[in-house]
Amino acid sequence: MKEAKEPITAYHWIVVIIASLGWLFDCMDQRLFALSRESAIASLLGPDATPEVIKSGLMTATTWMILGWATGGIIFGILSDRWGRVKTMAATLLLYSIFTGLSGFSQGIFDFMVYRFLVGLGVGGMFGAATTLVAESVPSRLRAPALGALQALATIGNMIGSGISLFVPPGSPDGLFGYEGWRSLFFFGIIPAVLVVPMVLLLKEPTAWLNLKNEKEKSGKDAKSGSIREMFEHKTWRKNAIIGLLLGVSGMIGLWGIGFFSPELISEALKGEKQEIIDQVRGRGTILFDIGAFLGMTAFTFVATLVSRRLAFLIFLALSMGATIFVFNNLSSASDAYWMLPMMGFAQLSLFAGYSIYFPELFPTRLRGTGVGFCYNTVRYLAAPAPILLAYLSTALSFRAGASLMACVYILGIVALIWAPETKDKELPE
Repeated sequence: MKEAKEPITAYHWIVVIIASLGWLFDCMDQRLFALSRESAIASLLGPDATPEVIKSGLMTATTWMILGWATGGIIFGILSDRWGRVKTMAATLLLYSIFTGLSGFSQGIFDFMVYRFLVGLGVGGMFGAATTLVAESVPSRLRAPALGALQALATIGNMIGSGISLFVPPGSPDGLFGYEGWRSLFFFGIIPAVLVVPMVLLLKEPTAWLNLKNEKEKSGKDAKSGSIREMFEHKTWRKNAIIGLLLGVSGMIGLWGIGFFSPELISEALKGEKQEIIDQVRGRGTILFDIGAFLGMTAFTFVATLVSRRLAFLIFLALSMGATIFVFNNLSSASDAYWMLPMMGFAQLSLFAGYSIYFPELFPTRLRGTGVGFCYNTVRYLAAPAPILLAYLSTALSFRAGASLMACVYILGIVALIWAPETKDKELPE
């Protein structure tokens, strides 16, 4: 009751704003990659590369980024419990910014894949540190809206990435300073590194984390902060980790294994059009996808805050499966892209607001970063083969049929809800 009356201060808003910006620019870098990868792979492979080889290359690059994301999420999730949330956020910000910029200097497929893996490390680490910091820093009544807003505002980063691609088309031979368009786009990715200054100067570690650290130092005992082993030895935390894993794998494969290949779906639908037209439709279509995503995450936050977390997941998991199958079976023109993609974005990205809100509520302070990192990022090891699976199904069936078949992965999340605990109106576990 006492925490419910805690006043909301300017510092609380500073935490939400800076953490949201860290994740916003993280998502901008992801979008720059999604829009640039086809042109980048085609350029790096040379003029003799066939469309099939190019598609295989971009799927492989995506897989390496997802693997980096998974690895970074686990490593930096543990470090956020040991180092602190703020230090971890700063480290991951520098990692994904610097190596996104360096991606623009790639000389071949090998170093491009290495850069994508290293970017993935930073991308994966940012989410857990940012959401954990916000969850532990703001009053409980602000927690769900703040975490939902953090995820929803990330769509602005996606839109910025799409907007940049309209200004500097990735397929253009002449981008900025004489570089190809796709290289120029990656150069924009280093700009977010400046956010590390206010991040380090203005943010402080949450009281709950500091109290745990002080208790550990005074007692001289091992509090097992950031221990995956302890998480799985404890019955409740193990159950919550498995539930989070199943919820996460549904949305992650649905988005990264299917939804984020909407640019390639547009290319297929507009086959025969000039590349300039395709780039324009892809840029505009993905912006509309993000507008739908913003509205979807806002809707999820509304349902989760006023009704329940479990009901929100049930509604939006079902919507995600239906929308994904519909769009991949019916998008056939530019006008279709402009109304179908926002519908798919609304459904698929809504779940990610749920991850921001729900995952920090499943674990105690000493394991919160570890637990969030595990649920949100370990699933990427399972999602990493999804682009390669989509490429295989595209050959065996068709691109559209393969994506529709893979959309059944949302059923996993629906099944997990049978055992998922309801955390609405409950304090964070200590």
